[in-house]
Amino acid sequence: MDARKAAGFTLIEIAIVLVVIGLLVGAVLTGQELIASARVRNLADSNAGIRSAYFAFVDRYRRVPGDWNATEAGEALGAAVNGGGNDNGLIDNDSGTEWVEPNALWEQLAKAGFLQGEFAGDAVAPTPTNQRAPLNPFNRVMVLGRTDDYLHAGGTPPVRLNLVLGRGVPVDLARELDVKIDDGAPDTGALRLTVSSGATFGEAAEGEAGCSRSGGAGALIYDIGADSQDCNVTYLY
Repeated sequence: MDARKAAGFTLIEIAIVLVVIGLLVGAVLTGQELIASARVRNLADSNAGIRSAYFAFVDRYRRVPGDWNATEAGEALGAAVNGGGNDNGLIDNDSGTEWVEPNALWEQLAKAGFLQGEFAGDAVAPTPTNQRAPLNPFNRVMVLGRTDDYLHAGGTPPVRLNLVLGRGVPVDLARELDVKIDDGAPDTGALRLTVSSGATFGEAAEGEAGCSRSGGAGALIYDIGADSQDCNVTYLY
């Protein structure tokens, strides 16, 4: 047998292979971190953009988008408007008609030029494919309405106008978003985890129960160890 063929790899060759593998693994991990950071920024920017659009609409027209009746909204916006509400100054979501005003809100914001997209404005429950509501980076619907479907350190939460940012958010990204724009706790501040069942808007406004756990002294923390991939957070207005 040829001695050169039996010699195998040299230490230098093995070292080079290990360095290349290390670089490849590092590149993959860096790429994953960049994607995760981009999604957190997207959620933060979407939240800020929708919040600004909502209050700019109220400031300009002195009406609540979605609550404004379709006829008057269409005349003011100079476009045909399908969806509208009862002009009581609130986003209503009564059982059986819970999507009437929240869906109309997206249509009116878009036709006023405060939000990009085309939304039907009718009372059909939104899905990722039917253009009734904007989507988050994980292709899940966002909802703006008045509910108490969020975690609350003070006991029973009050009914508040809040923007549900949508399901499919990994728990570590939910925590990163909370740290970035709020206080880092899932049941205090402006950004909260949603309830896991019984939400006014059903599954769209719920997230997995395993996204939080007790951190001691009665405080809740994000349960990073559970590694949930289907959390949902909402921002209180």
